[in-house]
Amino acid sequence: MAHIEGQDRNQIMLLPESIEEFVTEDNPVRAIDAFVDSLDLNQLGFKQAEPIIMGRPAYNPRDLLKLYIYGYFNKIRSSRKLMKECQRNIELFYLLRRLTPDFRTIADFRKNNAKALKAVFREFVGICLAMNLYQKELLAIDGSKFRAVNSKSNSYNKETLIKKLVRIEEHISRFLEEMDQLDETEPQEHKLSKAELKERI
Repeated sequence: MAHIEGQDRNQIMLLPESIEEFVTEDNPVRAIDAFVDSLDLNQLGFKQAEPIIMGRPAYNPRDLLKLYIYGYFNKIRSSRKLMKECQRNIELFYLLRRLTPDFRTIADFRKNNAKALKAVFREFVGICLAMNLYQKELLAIDGSKFRAVNSKSNSYNKETLIKKLVRIEEHISRFLEEMDQLDETEPQEHKLSKAELKERI
């Protein structure tokens, strides 16, 4: 009995498959795509949110924001690693429409838009409130009384929530600093040519 065989890499398809077909309906990248597309990048303060008239066109900050959020969810902090993922990851082919920004572009986007990136997280909470995902109501089911199992650390008042928001802001700032440090300390990679690879093999 033979093994299961894959397709020939050089096989030309009569009807090419679309990238859309490779990303399932419940894939989180679809949520990232919809979330970022709903944002007003000008209002959030992203640089180059409007295309420039003269000179070389820049990457759309919307695409780079999608890449950044994808990296955050998948624990990819390095710009070089994000660049590699853009070149090989089918989810990023879908999310960025096969764009492959280099690591400098990714790192510069993060450095130039640090305040706007923080605002994106605040915007997310606002969207959740607008969609009534957080209810500001008191719900009572019946008159039963139960002994509460809740510590002081799990009880929130306005002051506690403000402190938590400050800690979240600090966490975001620390995360951005770590990403900058990773970019600075990561060694430059020497790409081997086909001839050098064959020579080593």
